[in-house]
Amino acid sequence: MDLDQTDLSVVRELQEDGRLTYETLAQRVGLSRPATRARVQRLLASGAVRVVAIVHPAVRGLTASAHLSIDVEGAAAPVARAVAALPQAPFVTLTAGQRPIMAELRTAGFGALDQAIESVRSLPGVTFVDPLLSTGQVKDPYLLPDEPDALDLDATDHRVLAELEHDGRLPFAELAERVGLSPGATRSRTLRLLDAGVAKVVALVRPELLGLGHLCGFAVRLDGPAAPVARRLARWERVSFLSTCIGRAQLVGTITAESLGAVLETQERMRGVAGVRGVESWLHMELVKERYDMGTPHAPGTSDDT
Repeated sequence: MDLDQTDLSVVRELQEDGRLTYETLAQRVGLSRPATRARVQRLLASGAVRVVAIVHPAVRGLTASAHLSIDVEGAAAPVARAVAALPQAPFVTLTAGQRPIMAELRTAGFGALDQAIESVRSLPGVTFVDPLLSTGQVKDPYLLPDEPDALDLDATDHRVLAELEHDGRLPFAELAERVGLSPGATRSRTLRLLDAGVAKVVALVRPELLGLGHLCGFAVRLDGPAAPVARRLARWERVSFLSTCIGRAQLVGTITAESLGAVLETQERMRGVAGVRGVESWLHMELVKERYDMGTPHAPGTSDDT
């Protein structure tokens, strides 16, 4: 779908706070409340935009993660779909590069991570798996930068989070009916969870709709400590994701750019950073899966795909 400048303004506001009221959103984008509501509903109905709560991995005990480069024998797409079917895989893409599939795994501890990697290795068609084990998130648009406050979450809190993971803009009245509380109590409980950093409600948007249709993954080998280089790269606008890791490289990340020329320019600039010994890269050609509602059952009618 084609987005005009007002649509883009709506999307950018929802990327910052997916639960903005229609009244506040209307004031920020310069439309009436009914016109703003109609625009949001059109964007959501198209499937190009999803507004969901992303729960901090620590809340679910997902303390270990890895980025996998996967080689296959034969067609890659069926293998990518098999990887995407694994509950430990929130992100899977088909790529152009040395390996045809890239995936992210998140698990409760490194023992479970090792088992998940072995599960990928055992899938039909998989011939090689090269993992980069994450040691820290440096930049992630969907992850709050700090550890959540220490809250004693009860079953109702987890039901609230599960509902918002499926629909981040669910009205408090409807959310209250689903979790068995009054609207006022539901509102207070939800705001408590969001303010504590337990979850963040954001808009997930296909990058091409924002004029950023070129996604390039990269792995950086370093001569020295990772922290100084990581801090520098994280400040770059086109570096949308960055993680420290161990394996064949010390940093892994994503460039989100408006053109292949911009991707190349960013890579060349990266290669010139002091301490960088080499940069490996791959183009994300097709997003197979992007879901972060891990540890909760999917609502009826939902899909693993964006």
